[in-house]
Amino acid sequence: MSTDLPEFYFRVRDNGAAVFRVDTENRQRRIEMDQIAVVNLNKGEIRPQGDHVLSAGERAEIEAWMRKRKALLALRDIDDIHRAVDTLNTTTQWAQSKASDVQLEEVTDALLMAMHDLRTVLVRKKADRVMKG
Repeated sequence: MSTDLPEFYFRVRDNGAAVFRVDTENRQRRIEMDQIAVVNLNKGEIRPQGDHVLSAGERAEIEAWMRKRKALLALRDIDDIHRAVDTLNTTTQWAQSKASDVQLEEVTDALLMAMHDLRTVLVRKKADRVMKG
């Protein structure tokens, strides 16, 4: 393990993270992690853990992590959508060239409903954008 450990460790969890201060300055030279806060990205909340009072520096580090994490999640979201487009294309190719009647019967209704739902939302959102612009 590297000797240059970060001052803070963020254990990612649903909607945020648990924040730990990393400490190696003890007699045994062991890595100790003391939880100092809990972060909720959806609400933008930072809650100190227990009796810990967050310093301005700790709060700044946590806020910087929150900004980076939100940006990363936004990139992942759009990447997931691009992958979904690829999946739709490969699904179309599969249905046209490889799928058996039994396989098509198994998935056709679910695919049609999902595509109808998606199309409805996309058309409505596009109309909203056109009306605004």
